[in-house]
Amino acid sequence: MAEESPENIVDEVEQAAETGDAPQVATPNGETRRDRLEARRAVRRPAQRGEVTPEQRDEERRARRAATAKQRRAYRAKLKERRAATQSERTPPAEAPEHGPGRPRVRQGVVTSAKGDKTITVKIDVVRRHRRYHKILRSTLKLYAHDEANDANEGDTVRVVECRPMSATKRWRLTEVLERAK
Repeated sequence: MAEESPENIVDEVEQAAETGDAPQVATPNGETRRDRLEARRAVRRPAQRGEVTPEQRDEERRARRAATAKQRRAYRAKLKERRAATQSERTPPAEAPEHGPGRPRVRQGVVTSAKGDKTITVKIDVVRRHRRYHKILRSTLKLYAHDEANDANEGDTVRVVECRPMSATKRWRLTEVLERAK
């Protein structure tokens, strides 16, 4: 066995750089690092299969898809049971809602105009904080609401609730007048 001096190692590295091969360093039991790496990779590789016809590949694919579909159906059935259990715990609403699925939004604002017949214009001041810069932003919403009895006047503070579209712009309905204008 040749003695490994710094000069010999430098020569091996230079030679490996010229040829493009890494120097093979043997371990005490005689196998190189590359041999050990190949042995580890061979263990992880799936067993070699012979020639596979397209029909066999198609059959394997169908079997895989059938198995995943079966798992998916079982998972969805379990989810359906959970939803049914939570729905039965909730109490049903006392009356049929005018609104579709979900809860209608409720807003509070000041009447800016009551000139139209059975229609009021409501101004809602919105104050929110910017998500990134945390600056307080103020803006105003203008809604048209249905006032069946022409009850609200300018300056009144009112509560409106979301409803079905009643005209091109009217999608809210007056529920109550909270405070009358002075």
